[in-house]
Amino acid sequence: MAQEEGDEMARSNTGAESVVVETRGEVSDAERAYAREKVSRVGAMVPGPVLYARVDLKAEANPSQERPAVAKAEVDVNGRLVRAHVASETMLAAIDLMESRLRQGLERLVHHDESKRLRHRNPGEHEWQHGRPAPVRPPHFARPVEEREVVRHKTFSVGEATPDEAVFDLELLDLDFFLFKNLETGADNVITRATGTGYELIEPFPECSLEEHAAEITPSGIRPVSLGIDDAVSHLDLGDEPFVFFLDPDCGRGRVLYRRFDGHYGLIVPADEQR
Repeated sequence: MAQEEGDEMARSNTGAESVVVETRGEVSDAERAYAREKVSRVGAMVPGPVLYARVDLKAEANPSQERPAVAKAEVDVNGRLVRAHVASETMLAAIDLMESRLRQGLERLVHHDESKRLRHRNPGEHEWQHGRPAPVRPPHFARPVEEREVVRHKTFSVGEATPDEAVFDLELLDLDFFLFKNLETGADNVITRATGTGYELIEPFPECSLEEHAAEITPSGIRPVSLGIDDAVSHLDLGDEPFVFFLDPDCGRGRVLYRRFDGHYGLIVPADEQR
């Protein structure tokens, strides 16, 4: 990665943050400057302090790929992360799409206090924007099975949350699934995007009432089972699913094993788990 090319920094209109741009592949100076300007302008809409803003641009060398231009952005707004990860036919198009998704995430963050009040409001009082299409992701690298490694991460969820708040965080972080501890049931759950519009809630047991939630959430027919990590890897390799939600056989806590874009596996564990 040409990190030296990304060390240039520029302040946004707020004068509060610097945008760092890092690149891989054939990315021009003009494209780097364009990405920096886009993220800088979007950051200006945030009233809170922006601790850092980072952009990663990657131009795939494989000409057969339909969307060889990959753009990622991460903005830390006073400790809350907002992310965007997209792919497109050209780098400029990818940057525009990245900027659009980042702006949507930041707009949600600005109205976060309103979202936190959802658990105290009646259905119909909140206009939940659940109809936008799923993000266009870059293709996964076809890494040979024997070369794959498991990379462990902690979930972004801190403490218990309602399914509505989990949807909020899923959209804020530009994720396809989100592991969280359900405030209503105390169990580890996963919220994920449903086919078409809306979201699905995966629970160990169908305990959570979804009738009075603002987001369009339906219960999933999938139930997590107790698995060791090796069995979870085998399950992921044998199927077409992007992730597998399972329960640790030792402690019973939820785990998510998913396919990373670099061809390795990512393992998500609860941040509040006592080891």
